[in-house]
Amino acid sequence: MALVHPSSNQGPDSAAFRSLLRREKIAARMALPDDEHRRASAAIDSRLEALLAGRSPQVVAFCWPLRREFDCRPLVERLLARGWRAAQPAVLAPDSAMVFRPWTPATPMTQDRHGVPIPVGAETVAPDVVLLPLVAFDASGYRIGYGGGYFDRTLATLSPRPFAVGVGFELARVESVRPEPHDIRLDAIVTEAACVMAS
Repeated sequence: MALVHPSSNQGPDSAAFRSLLRREKIAARMALPDDEHRRASAAIDSRLEALLAGRSPQVVAFCWPLRREFDCRPLVERLLARGWRAAQPAVLAPDSAMVFRPWTPATPMTQDRHGVPIPVGAETVAPDVVLLPLVAFDASGYRIGYGGGYFDRTLATLSPRPFAVGVGFELARVESVRPEPHDIRLDAIVTEAACVMAS
């Protein structure tokens, strides 16, 4: 039996499809040449800044960059200089919603259960804007992350729900991620090629 390419619209069940898609897209991002990564990152930075420019200072949550994801920190540092506050998500227990801990460039860091850098301390804040990394995404505003489901669980519990922005490279775009009932649609997606608001 031939293996179905995960980027096609055919394939095995949803879990297997997503697993294959996740591996493919992470590998593609890891293989992105350095100069192309820098150019794409600069374009993403500009588009994100333009998207947030019309907002009064709020709390923006973002993730520490892993596996050559777009690095939000330079943008967040500029937002901090304009009166914004920043936070990073922390996974404290499996199969639960994340919490958001305040962050500045001087914040001491530790690691969560998955080895991801997170701020030290017990203080939490409620984000107004959340920048979510994309492993894969589609034009309908759905994303695939690393498979833990943390962002979907977290966004489902936050009220009011923050403005959720998927951030990643255009190479992560697919026809459909085959969203499941628990998947939460993003409000906007920003890549080096476009900033698309959900309709």
